[in-house]
Amino acid sequence: MTSKINCPTQVDTRRDFLKFSAACGTVAAMSIGGQAAESGTGVYFENRGWLIGCWTRPWASHDYRVGFDAIAEAGFRFVALTGAKTSTGRVIAPKTSLDDATKVGEEARKRGLTITTVYGGDVALEKGTSELLRMLELCKAAGGWSVMLSRVGDEGSYDSCCKVIKDCCGQAASDRLAIVLKPHGGTTGTGPQLRNCIEHVGHKNFTLMYDPGNVFFYSKGAVDPAVDCRSVQGLVTGVSVKDYIAPGEIMFTPGTGKVDFPAMMRTLRDAGFTHGPLMIEALTPGDLPKTLVEAKKAQQFVEELVAA
Repeated sequence: MTSKINCPTQVDTRRDFLKFSAACGTVAAMSIGGQAAESGTGVYFENRGWLIGCWTRPWASHDYRVGFDAIAEAGFRFVALTGAKTSTGRVIAPKTSLDDATKVGEEARKRGLTITTVYGGDVALEKGTSELLRMLELCKAAGGWSVMLSRVGDEGSYDSCCKVIKDCCGQAASDRLAIVLKPHGGTTGTGPQLRNCIEHVGHKNFTLMYDPGNVFFYSKGAVDPAVDCRSVQGLVTGVSVKDYIAPGEIMFTPGTGKVDFPAMMRTLRDAGFTHGPLMIEALTPGDLPKTLVEAKKAQQFVEELVAA
């Protein structure tokens, strides 16, 4: 059982957050044995500290190797795969060949990058297990740690889609992979919905990557992730770092928008989120040199956020 930590109820500045983390970090680490024990099997769940990385999304209009080059040049060691200039619009999608997935892994490792997550958000769960099992196979071939879902059907197909996920979790566990859910509107747009889905599937290898920008975006600014995240305390094993500016802007470098990252991280840490992937998803658009500058800026922001 997670013990309570006597920490401030409000963090006014990033400096306050870092002071808070330094003061409470040891106590938090001692109090979260339950989360570590309840996590699934696989590298994704192992405590390797904070893994600050970047999605390929800011370079989606380029060959994925262009993104890999920039991510490595910016100083990241972890990458998450989503958009790229391919026939599928993804670095890896269900139609990707095993040879191509293996090549993606090789290209990442050449640059000193480890693949934490492979986005499979468009997997058609309504059609059964085939596409999700295929994504797990491709993820394993690339040397990735997890496959991400961003939708779990609509209200009519929700229960059957949850069953499909559960039916694939055994294979994920066997391959030491995680299946990761991210908020994306619809039936999985807010904390209570995300908790319901995680509990409905009920398998240790099905876990949650919180995305504060998406919580704001899909609620049209009505749901504050710094508050909403309380409902998923104890479930979060990663964060897709994305900010938000009303009325609907998310594609910019995090740190200047409405998301109260220090408050959100404090709330999640209070319930045991003390390590895991922190993957920057969006950067202010520009040419390649500009995007590289923004990537370094975002990296500094996240490093300062968790420096303590």
